[in-house]
Amino acid sequence: MKAWTYVLASIFLLSALFIYLIPTVIAFRNRHPKRGLILLVNVLTGFTVLGYVGAMLWATAPSPATEK
Repeated sequence: MKAWTYVLASIFLLSALFIYLIPTVIAFRNRHPKRGLILLVNVLTGFTVLGYVGAMLWATAPSPATEK
């Protein structure tokens, strides 16, 4: 195999990993209070459509207002 094949494969794998972890990135970027659990759900069940959609919905849902 040529070197460019490894480069393209690496770019593809890193892109796929980033797409797979988009719900986690969103949760951490928005400082979601349950971002650790979202990460866990995304990593463990993200390969299923239901797990990925669930993690995405949870990450983008507005966090409940904290009572003072």
